[in-house]
Amino acid sequence: MYTFGPIAALIDVLSATLAVLTDLLAPFSGAFAAGLAVIALTVAVRVLLLPLGVAQVRAEKQRARLAPRLAAITERHGKNPERLIAEQRKVYSEAGTGPMAGCLPGLAQVPIMFALYGLFIGVAPGTEELLRRTFAGVELGATLAGGSFAPVFVVMLVVLAAVAWASRRYVMLPTMQVGPARPPMLGALSYLQFFTVLVAVFVPLAAGLYLCASTAWALGEKLVLRRLIPD
Repeated sequence: MYTFGPIAALIDVLSATLAVLTDLLAPFSGAFAAGLAVIALTVAVRVLLLPLGVAQVRAEKQRARLAPRLAAITERHGKNPERLIAEQRKVYSEAGTGPMAGCLPGLAQVPIMFALYGLFIGVAPGTEELLRRTFAGVELGATLAGGSFAPVFVVMLVVLAAVAWASRRYVMLPTMQVGPARPPMLGALSYLQFFTVLVAVFVPLAAGLYLCASTAWALGEKLVLRRLIPD
């Protein structure tokens, strides 16, 4: 997958950008330069993707406004699937949106975040030099599962766990509560936020730093946009 033309080209651009950022940060941060460059590149990409985040939150707001009407339609026509679907389509059409509107901006981000992740886990061609660099005295290619028990890994896991908890509490659960009663299975699925903590145990430090920066940004972005974008 990482050798696929567009993805490989994107990784090359990201890799070159990362090298430039590392060189720029080196005079000021010394041994922390490579790791800080990973974080800076992740944040820069998230900033570029901000318009998609805005579109996603707007779609969520629209679904929240339509939820009472859709719930009433479901209660009224639940035993008539054809009428139910027709009435739901009418509601979405009048609102100028659709049930998948909030998913499309998220899907549009996938190729870019996929390429960025590939750069940091070292499976993409040309990433060996990156993973030989160090952050706080630890190679960016080192893994906790591989026997590297440096304090930076502890801090990384604590940050990921805290972000996962906050994401579940303040983003996932409120979203699931919009509309009809939430099935118990969806509540259990909200704990998938903590999967990033497990992933960080096995991936290189560079990828762990990426996960910290990306998930923390995503949490902050969602909370801020939900306040700024009117209901």
